[in-house]
Amino acid sequence: MKQSILKVHPKDNVLVALRDLQADEQVHYEGVNYTVTEFIPAKHKFAINTIAQGADIIMYGVLVGKAQSEIQAGGLLSTKNVKHAANSFLTEGHHHEWHTPDVSNWKDRTFNGFHRADGSVGTANYWLVIPMVFCENRNVEVLQEALVKPLGYGRKQVYEVKAQQLINMVQKGVSVDEVLYTEIESEAEGEKTPKVFPNVDGIKFLTHEGGCGGIRQDAVTLCGLLAGYITHPNVAGATVLSLGCQNAQVSILQEEISKRDANFSKPLYIIDQQKTGKESVMIEQALRQTMAGLIQANQNERKAAPLSKITIGLECGGSDGFSGISANPAIGYTSDLLVALGGSVILAEFPELCGVEQNIIDRCVDSEKASRFTSLIRTYAQRAEEAGSGFDMNPSPGNIKDGLITDAIKSAGAAKKGGTSPVVDVLDYPEKVTKPGLNLLCTPGNDVESTTAEVGSGANVVLFTTGLGTPTGNPITPVVKIASNTALFNRMSDIMDVNTGGIIEGDETIQQAGERILDYVIKVASGEIEVSAVSHGQDDFIPWKRGVSL
Repeated sequence: MKQSILKVHPKDNVLVALRDLQADEQVHYEGVNYTVTEFIPAKHKFAINTIAQGADIIMYGVLVGKAQSEIQAGGLLSTKNVKHAANSFLTEGHHHEWHTPDVSNWKDRTFNGFHRADGSVGTANYWLVIPMVFCENRNVEVLQEALVKPLGYGRKQVYEVKAQQLINMVQKGVSVDEVLYTEIESEAEGEKTPKVFPNVDGIKFLTHEGGCGGIRQDAVTLCGLLAGYITHPNVAGATVLSLGCQNAQVSILQEEISKRDANFSKPLYIIDQQKTGKESVMIEQALRQTMAGLIQANQNERKAAPLSKITIGLECGGSDGFSGISANPAIGYTSDLLVALGGSVILAEFPELCGVEQNIIDRCVDSEKASRFTSLIRTYAQRAEEAGSGFDMNPSPGNIKDGLITDAIKSAGAAKKGGTSPVVDVLDYPEKVTKPGLNLLCTPGNDVESTTAEVGSGANVVLFTTGLGTPTGNPITPVVKIASNTALFNRMSDIMDVNTGGIIEGDETIQQAGERILDYVIKVASGEIEVSAVSHGQDDFIPWKRGVSL
């Protein structure tokens, strides 16, 4: 018989409902009987014993809240009776002993990727078109319209065909009800032009709202992020459009590129509109240079590479009460496997490390890394409070509805993505990963901003867990969507890639799921599997603007 409840950690004083529990229902776990006193929705928690007002709420073995009022044994934990609370932390860490997982079955595995001159290996091969400032966004969009479909990178025009069917109906004078309810062809599909450059996965256009107007630090940070994309192993080269007078000067971009790759040799074409003159001249020059770049990019072919050349970004979004006990620990085990194989992993989303800071500090390889992490997270928290917010306001309405009622509960589960390996480096946004092992990257908890940052720091695959469902993707790096529960995987099968619901249902262990995910990553990295976000053209790109606007 499958379990109805789960105790995540021996020290916990709450249990997780794995299915809806009715009032007065008796449930059993590890030989102990429990009676719930009210309806407990699946994914939510109830008290093991009566919790007094002001007493600690413990989950994942850590403090995740305080009781605002007495909670009876078997009673539901909610935002009405629990408030956020988290353990304090010290700068100094304690010795962390890591039990390296057995990777004997993986040590000879390889993936087929695109080898770059700097020694990195891409899981894809893209050409970029980037504006230095938002003033150039329209010119970028003109180039996008001119290039994407003719070169064979346009998506199948299913919805254009369906829209045309509806337009035809309107032109015939049909009623509103007929437009709303008449069935149209479900498999309608337009023709797709063959790729002109078969070894190039696509041209990506990274429009944004930055480059000028904010403080100068914003411009430098943006240039660092753009440099991270230009030097990224998944990128063959880039066309850059500059207005000329913006804060984000080309010279800053070039300096940031040199920081990341001192011997940068990819084709890079930079066009300054104020020097070029007429728009028509600029666009034609951009078209010619981009086409020349694509010819060079097409010369790259996939070749075998060791798994140590994979850098995984770890992300969660639309999390639910199952995320921290299925999908997140599963990719945490995947992370540990990759680290043991010499690869790199990026754990970001600093607001979602609230309450587990001491554990992170204890895992840092030296006091310098621990001090930097402490400084970054304290500064971030202080700035949030100065803005009238705080980490305690991190859970979204969707998180709360599905059982993540405090930031510490959400964070304790989110941190499971990082596995158990030592922290080898601590990076501030948008610094580049240079060390194999687990790297911390300071980013917000916002899904797209954090994913954008992880890729800018070098992630050539992103593992993205979700319990509620989200379409988030990235222009140049495959984002693997991992469902925390089977109901979500089935309901949103068009945007989900991997299901870890078997962990909740008792059909699979965390270790088994982690190994299955690593095997999936290898196939994605080799171009054998196209993840849903890529097939849907979900090219989300949002730089993090940390400063005020002037």
